[in-house]
Amino acid sequence: MSEFLTENNLNAALSHIFESAKYELLIISPYIKLHDRIKSILKSKLNNPDLSIVLLFGKNEDDISKSLNQDDFNFFKQFPNIQIRFEKRLHAKLYANEYEYLITSMNLYDYSQNINIESGIIGDVTEKRIGKQTLDYFNRVIEQSELIFEKVPVFETKMFGLSSKYLDSEIEIDNSDAFYSNKSYKKVFKKNQVKITYDNKNRNNIGYCIRTGIEIPFNIKKPLCDNAFKSWKRYENQDYAEKYCHFSGELSNGNTSVGKPILKENWNTAKKTHGF
Repeated sequence: MSEFLTENNLNAALSHIFESAKYELLIISPYIKLHDRIKSILKSKLNNPDLSIVLLFGKNEDDISKSLNQDDFNFFKQFPNIQIRFEKRLHAKLYANEYEYLITSMNLYDYSQNINIESGIIGDVTEKRIGKQTLDYFNRVIEQSELIFEKVPVFETKMFGLSSKYLDSEIEIDNSDAFYSNKSYKKVFKKNQVKITYDNKNRNNIGYCIRTGIEIPFNIKKPLCDNAFKSWKRYENQDYAEKYCHFSGELSNGNTSVGKPILKENWNTAKKTHGF
């Protein structure tokens, strides 16, 4: 059953979500500056490779450090099983583990927790209607965001697969240096709509990631950059609406997908250009 929370009850519920997380922890907040209490709770989970953490932040497009400073970013990078993501349009706040979720006005920011008037609603993730709708929606938001950092645990399987031993964690993606210098942001999110030109000499082999818009090799069987493909691979939805045309790079307004990566009006020109 859902419950409306304010003030001390809200802070207590937030702490409890972090404390009780054993396998899943979802942190979605435009602004993050860790309160000492939350940081202390998180430190107790630094050596738990079974805890999968997804952290999504956003806003402050011209100075990313105002949304998540590099010290806190580096703190999160220590965890053995974590994704750190960015979405410039993010304004919603959600905190969840495998048991419960908290939708709230409160950022994961020490000032918000100490000073601001905030409220929230906590609920059970197994609720058939609200719980499922909430997590389904935020999973879609996560899938469309930019993956900045990912570390995954490596296990050794024992006893014919009946048990496993944690060995270490491997960093699969780390774009944090480029991201904090704003190079990544300017390349991906400040990309203007592309002026369409069909110069065959210059367009051979050039395509665009249908999720981020960056240039990649043209391949209608894989119209996603490596980072976006890893994110898409989690669900493998061929019909999931994407943002750009693989052939032209122009905004598609959701009319492209992995199954149909090229805008309908560009299809014949793309066939002629790339000979498929």
